[in-house]
Amino acid sequence: MYDWGTLAFAFGLTLLAGLATGVGSAMAFFARRTSTKFLAISLGFSAGVMIYVSFVEILQKSIHALGHAYGDVLGHWLAVGSFFTGVFIIAIIDRLVPSYENPHENMTVEALDNAELEAAFKRRSSLLRTGMFTAIAIAIHNFPEGLATFVSAIHDPNLGIAIAVAIAIHNIPEGIAVSVPVYYATHDRKKAFLYSFLSGLAEPLGAVIGFLILMPFMSEAVMGILFGIVAGIMVFISIDELLPASQAYGEHHLSVYGMIAGMAVMSISLLLFLA
Repeated sequence: MYDWGTLAFAFGLTLLAGLATGVGSAMAFFARRTSTKFLAISLGFSAGVMIYVSFVEILQKSIHALGHAYGDVLGHWLAVGSFFTGVFIIAIIDRLVPSYENPHENMTVEALDNAELEAAFKRRSSLLRTGMFTAIAIAIHNFPEGLATFVSAIHDPNLGIAIAVAIAIHNIPEGIAVSVPVYYATHDRKKAFLYSFLSGLAEPLGAVIGFLILMPFMSEAVMGILFGIVAGIMVFISIDELLPASQAYGEHHLSVYGMIAGMAVMSISLLLFLA
């Protein structure tokens, strides 16, 4: 159904998006201070891209595919059901990861010099438990994000690029959030960077595993359901993680400006690629 070139391109995009956690980790160890305004605008921008493209493009693809397979009325119902299934899936994953080990907790570069924070991490758990659970938590969160990027890219490369960029921006502060507790647990910068870097591989891994499982059953209807699920996942991530993180890093208005800019850029890019 898909040629190897398309699959390789989609995998490459997913891999680059996942490895952006390594960029955040590198920032934690080599930057002197956190550019909170940049992160606030960037995270807002990423949320704007993901929300806009989810409702305007991805959910519409789901409605079209399922409508073609099952008729307009049932197709709409299935698309909406798929959307909220995606929301439910990522919400359950978020609930299963303990809040104190959730990788989406905001961290800054300055946290590396925070003695009170270091003491808090040491009181919280053993060194091995801190490192391992942080890596597992980030991997669990990145699994559905990888599938979302991969599925979008194999169907529409331009859409895949936009989503990969948004996910990559989202993963940069995530890399900081992983590196800080691991560093406090081990006092090893290389190990903290490695854990963060490897945790990002959960995205391409999730994409490949998910696609291989679904490939034997792939059809227009299955793609329609997948698109609905992907849209739900991306909207939930944007509202539950990106926007709150953006506002926590900077002023409320910077978050909103970034979000509107993301929507505007995404809308223009979609218009430019109209046939």
